[in-house]
Amino acid sequence: MTASDRAVAMARVVNEASLDKLGENIVALDVSIPFALTDIFMFVSARNERQVVAIADGIEEKMLENKYKLLRKEGKSTARWILMDYGDMIIHVMHEQERVFYDIERLWKDAPVVKL
Repeated sequence: MTASDRAVAMARVVNEASLDKLGENIVALDVSIPFALTDIFMFVSARNERQVVAIADGIEEKMLENKYKLLRKEGKSTARWILMDYGDMIIHVMHEQERVFYDIERLWKDAPVVKL
């Protein structure tokens, strides 16, 4: 695995925060080799829009507590797919229907899974 130690530590914080808000199907992929802009793509599913927002807010809070700075966040107004950019990691908090429909993980199927 070539993801940085910092990115793996961030993924573990995100995993914990997501589980606290009942996030489901949490997957972290090491995309550092095929995608030079970041080390890890992380995917979290939620059952409804309210939960999508709650998970994203919980992640943001835990990451701030651990001194990780959010660079960009998009999608909160529709609450179907919130994208959070932390530089070393990009987090996708998605409504389960959006996740199935877009199937983004298929694009990165060759990327190794980061052990959380």
